[in-house]
Formats: sequence, structure tokens, C-alpha cells
Amino acid sequence: MIEAGRSHFWHSDGRRLSGLSTLLLLLPFFAIIAFVFVYPILQLLVISILEPHPTLDNYARVVENPVHMRVLMRTLWTATLVTALSVILGFPVAYYMSRAKGTVAALVAVCVILPLWSSVLVRTAAWSFLFQRNGLINSALMGLGLTSQPFKLLYAQSAVVIAMTHVLLPFMILPIYGALRSIPNDYERAAAVLGATRLRTFLEVILPLSLPGVVSGSLLVFLTALGFFITPALLGSPQEMMISTLVSKQIREVLDWPFAAALVGVLTVFVTLLAIIFSKTLRFDRLMGNAS
Repeated sequence: MIEAGRSHFWHSDGRRLSGLSTLLLLLPFFAIIAFVFVYPILQLLVISILEPHPTLDNYARVVENPVHMRVLMRTLWTATLVTALSVILGFPVAYYMSRAKGTVAALVAVCVILPLWSSVLVRTAAWSFLFQRNGLINSALMGLGLTSQPFKLLYAQSAVVIAMTHVLLPFMILPIYGALRSIPNDYERAAAVLGATRLRTFLEVILPLSLPGVVSGSLLVFLTALGFFITPALLGSPQEMMISTLVSKQIREVLDWPFAAALVGVLTVFVTLLAIIFSKTLRFDRLMGNAS
């Protein structure tokens, strides 16, 4: 087993493994990560700088072209919006899951986990049917007399945001649920006995203690949304493409691998800087309860 917060393995009889033994046990894991993640990223960065000859022109094309910068900003804005909507929608569900019992708790858990067992492509295709001109949503709006003409829902940024929020919502709910489950119900009862309202109990007790789950879920959703491809490709418009669609276009249609690699490099640098700033300002170690 691994001791919480420390990189040591332990024997079943309580003796701690030596540093060398721990390193040997972890070596296969680090080798796989280096092979399937670090090496491809480094290879792309090398291509972006050395092809067709040693130059930074590919990065200059990304920064100097306003179209490419708009694509990058749109990607960041979409990921931020999806993350915010996931927190707003996911927190109440996670809270209810953490407090529900018996059959109700099992039913809610199944509703949250079941979508994870289906393909992202299937869920995106389902949204495309709903957003069609004569789809269920437009038919319902016209049937209720709320509009006489069908809205253009498909191939719009709003459709991308709604579908991505639905796909990524379980990745927000589950970390928050884990954090809320660790908060004893006695805390809420103690706050009520001391005269705190439900709103004050939530703001001063529940929300601060659940922040590790909120932060973990937000990071998971935001970083996943940055590289989402299927949903923007099927539900979005070419005029509102995201960076994953632009990278795919450069590789498959234009065959400009160096420029595609430069796009990936810019996004990688930005995400790395964002993670560093986030860690420094919010003190992620304290949020996770591992402060020294």
C-alpha cells in the first residue's frame, strides 16, 4: 500500500520498502507514461521547431494570425463555460447523492454513472437529433406555441457547449460527491444548533470543505474540454471551430504537420502556465489536505 501523501510502499506486515524497491515497483508505470505521453509531446514540439528547417515561424503564424488567436480564445472560453456550467449543475446532484440513502441513492448514482458506459459519439449523435430543425426541442417549442418558426440550434456554439456539458458532467459530479461524502452530517446539525441558517451552513461549512472535490472536478473538466474533438466537429459550425478541429484540419486536409504541432505546443504551454498559476494562487496542496 502507499502511505497517503508520501511516495513509499509498505509490506503487509507494516515494514516500509526501501527507496530503491519503491522506485523499481513504480518504474513500469513511469515507463508507460514516458512512452505514450511524454515522447509524443516532445516529438511534436521538435517537429514544430525543426521542420521544414530550424525556425520559429510556425509559432509566429499562430500568434500573428488573428484567426488562429480567435480559435484559441474560443477554445479557452468554451472550456471555461463548460466547466462553470458543470459546477452549477453538478454540485446539487453531488450533494443530493451524498445525502440520499438506499434505493434513491443507488438510482441517482446509476443515472450519473450510466452515461459513462456509452460512447461520446453516441451521446453527441443523440444531441444532434434533438437539435435538428424538426427535432424534439423545436417540435416541443412550436407545439407549446412559444415560437412559430424552428430555431437554428444545430451547428452553433450553444449546441457545442450544451452537449459538452452533458458529456463531461459526470467527471464533475463524482469528485464533488467524494468530497461531500467525507463531510460528517454532524457538522450541519451542529451549525443548525448554533443558529446558522441553511445558506450560512452551506457557505461557511459545506462549500469550504467540498472545495477539493470542486477543484479536482473543475481541472478534470476544463483540461478535457480543451481537447474535445467529436462534439465540436459534429455540432459546431466551421466558422466557430475549436483548436482540436483546426489541428485535425491541418493534419488531414492541409498536411501541414509543423503548424499543427505548433498549435499543440502553444496549447501545451498555456495549460502548463495555467496549472502553475493555479497551484501557486489557490495552494492546491492545502486544498487537498496535504499541507506540511
